[in-house]
Amino acid sequence: MKKIAIVGGGPVGLACAAWLLEKTPGAHLDLYDRLPESNDEIKNGDSRSIAVSQGSHLLLKNIGAWPNNSPAIHKIHVSHRGHFGRAIVRREELQQEALGHIVQYAEIHLSIRQALQKISKNAPNFRWHYSQKIDKLDKSSLADMVIHAEGGLFKQQEWQEIYRDYEQAAIVGWVKTDRINQHLAWERFTEEGPLALLPSHKGHEYLNLVWCGDPNATQKRLELFSENPATFLIELQKAFGTRAGHFIEAGELKSYELGLNARKEIVQGHEVWIGNAAQTMHPVAGQGLNLGLRDAHTLAESIASCASVHEALNHNQELRKTDRNATIASTDFLARIFTSQLKPVICARGIALSSLQILSPMKQSLTRQMMFGQR
Repeated sequence: MKKIAIVGGGPVGLACAAWLLEKTPGAHLDLYDRLPESNDEIKNGDSRSIAVSQGSHLLLKNIGAWPNNSPAIHKIHVSHRGHFGRAIVRREELQQEALGHIVQYAEIHLSIRQALQKISKNAPNFRWHYSQKIDKLDKSSLADMVIHAEGGLFKQQEWQEIYRDYEQAAIVGWVKTDRINQHLAWERFTEEGPLALLPSHKGHEYLNLVWCGDPNATQKRLELFSENPATFLIELQKAFGTRAGHFIEAGELKSYELGLNARKEIVQGHEVWIGNAAQTMHPVAGQGLNLGLRDAHTLAESIASCASVHEALNHNQELRKTDRNATIASTDFLARIFTSQLKPVICARGIALSSLQILSPMKQSLTRQMMFGQR
């Protein structure tokens, strides 16, 4: 039986291991994880909230890896600040119980880790290498198949064949409003980039904030928040408007630089790349983790159904090509087109949003792509 190694113990690497062992409990699998065996570091780790699609929710739920505290999105309101055109997507249009969910990174990381710990009890050939110094590994010689799942953040990575610096940074955190926004998500495009407000684990009066903008402006906003939170909230209110209510408090603000960094080919010899190791994208439309989880699930299925490493990797690469290319291209397009200040482009954006609202089949098709990937 082929020997497999997964390098990286983040959500995507852990999920890949869990799906693989669920399908083939006897697999000879080694997982190299930079974190210790204790879950304490994860519990006290990254608290930022991320959007997880309904498709990812169903895949994780099937292996008992879904966190309890995960407010659902029932309606998404998309608009363009200062210009005409808007689109509203409702769960009823897709006949789904939710369009997506919001989870804290630490919680989903922990829930997948705990699910793998449970599944691995019935996997006699599975070895979990904790506290592993990933940079010290000779990755190419670890096994018959090496799965790279150690991604990291943009600008901390080596440049790949597809690289674009959007010259944007995102402020993430939470805001409190004077209005209940239960199950509502807002995507507001501004001159500097998208500004999203998403359901929060903190309660119905709270919203998770993702405010993309010029890096210098972003830094000044963070400094303003430290010096005068009330003035920061006024600036945020100007940028977003009052559709979600008036902002009365904010907290846990951090910033991240944004860009695209992706491999053209995800397979090379006996090695394969998934998740952020294969592609890091702009957070617009919240596709990063979801695409990575689809990478992991498809790879696990390919390994389980194919007789050899060569066959499994070729099969996986073919299956992932359409979804991967479509998601990377659409995310890159949205990240760039909504910051253009050319009048014909501005007009086209408004027409596009209005058309989506009117042409329900088109809107449903695009939403299903975001929820379940290109099939």
